Amino acid sequence: MGSYQQYGLDGASPVDLVVALYDGIIRFLYEAAAAVDRRDESGRRASVKRAADIIIHLQSRLRMDVGGRPAEALSEFYAAIFAEILQASQSASRAKFEKAIDCVRNVRDAWREVARDTGDNAGAGEMIPTTAADPAVGGSSWTA
Repeated sequence: MGSYQQYGLDGASPVDLVVALYDGIIRFLYEAAAAVDRRDESGRRASVKRAADIIIHLQSRLRMDVGGRPAEALSEFYAAIFAEILQASQSASRAKFEKAIDCVRNVRDAWREVARDTGDNAGAGEMIPTTAADPAVGGSSWTA
């Protein structure tokens, strides 16, 4: 399954890769909310950890020197969502998870709009220069 997923990301634009990461956050937050319903504390914590790991990854790749105010705004967003999901987990609150999902979905949808506006790969790095290269993703040196 892992190689199938990797194949699905081969040739993806930088913005498409960011959208995929946001989709992962959303998926793990839904899993955490479902774990709340099942009263599955370890499942909730595992899902929150996976979502938090993606958020930390995204925040660590921000290029403040290049991205300026948009990078600062994303950094603040990541910090707020990180805090929100920790609070949701601590209080085992489905409503708080759903609020975080809505916030992440709104930003993800904005990234999707950028993906549509930039086309396949053309100009994506120039348009949103806020995330540094991730050598773990196909050894690419993309900037999105």
